[in-house]
Amino acid sequence: MYLFGHSTDELTELAWIHYGRYLHQRMQGKPTQYITKVQEFYGRNFAVSPAVLIPRPETEHLVSAAIERVVPGMRVVDVGCGSGAIAVSVALECRAEVWAVDISTDALAVASRNATDLRARVQFVAGDLLESFAPESFDSILSNPPYVGLHEAAALQAEVRDYEPHIALFGGETGVEIYERLTTQASEALRSGGWLILELGWRSLEPVERMLTSGWSDVEAIPDLAGIPRVLVARRSA
Repeated sequence: MYLFGHSTDELTELAWIHYGRYLHQRMQGKPTQYITKVQEFYGRNFAVSPAVLIPRPETEHLVSAAIERVVPGMRVVDVGCGSGAIAVSVALECRAEVWAVDISTDALAVASRNATDLRARVQFVAGDLLESFAPESFDSILSNPPYVGLHEAAALQAEVRDYEPHIALFGGETGVEIYERLTTQASEALRSGGWLILELGWRSLEPVERMLTSGWSDVEAIPDLAGIPRVLVARRSA
């Protein structure tokens, strides 16, 4: 819209210098979002840096699933929060008590900035998955965990493999190792009747479903716009 409205404007010399640098970075493969330092997610602009995974439109399905199940006053945690896109969106949309945890302090710094800029009340904790929390701490656990297998690294787009943080991409050799740890911890950290809401990798549905048999109910896979199972929800049995 801006370009159409200002098509006769001339760039200043300084603007040309900046544009040339940005264009060179993009030609080397650096993702546009790391150049502009911003990514839109659920109708809001989030700051991003190479310390965090770039929020994807597919993850908005997870936020939508959370909005359907989280009510004001619930205690919610976003595990592996990265940029804080999920935590901040749920805090603003649901008016819940939202916590966010990440093993990367650099990622937490980005997420904290986003919460401040967007005026979202989120409590941030540095930790490995749910190890920092007591049993039955939450009414809902949300997560977009690392789910790419190390054996798949060579097949990734170069701009993803070479620029985005590996700690947020790779979930172990097969890609489901983080799910195994997280579902085990979630069974302790969730209160009775609480919801576990997970984003899925494109081959993750069946192995993750097998992790949610004993002690879980209302297990449901939610597809994305391409019909691929993208979100898995499950309820902690009484």
